[in-house]
Amino acid sequence: MIFYMHLMIFGISLTLILISFSISKKTFMDREKASPFECGFDPKSSSRLPFSLQFFLIAVIFLIFDVEITLLIPLVMTIKMANLLNYILIVMFFLSILLAGLYHEWSQGALDWAI
Repeated sequence: MIFYMHLMIFGISLTLILISFSISKKTFMDREKASPFECGFDPKSSSRLPFSLQFFLIAVIFLIFDVEITLLIPLVMTIKMANLLNYILIVMFFLSILLAGLYHEWSQGALDWAI
């Protein structure tokens, strides 16, 4: 009995989802949506500026090191539960990997701000 009730609720939900998708179809191939907006006038120059690869690389490096910093937070929480010698070795190994990666990025010139 309960199985059939769940099956019926699932069927009704699926039907409502499909109806809502069919009703809310939006056109993405519209000329006005594809063109840049400048107060109704045609743009004088290209609205798509060239993408700077340097800033993208800096953002990726920032994200990588940010994730690695979040991996350090549990190490602080587990200091009371771990053996002190093992804890120090693990932290020093992890920090040496971080510093080696930072040195590599620095030596390759990925951290230079001037173009």
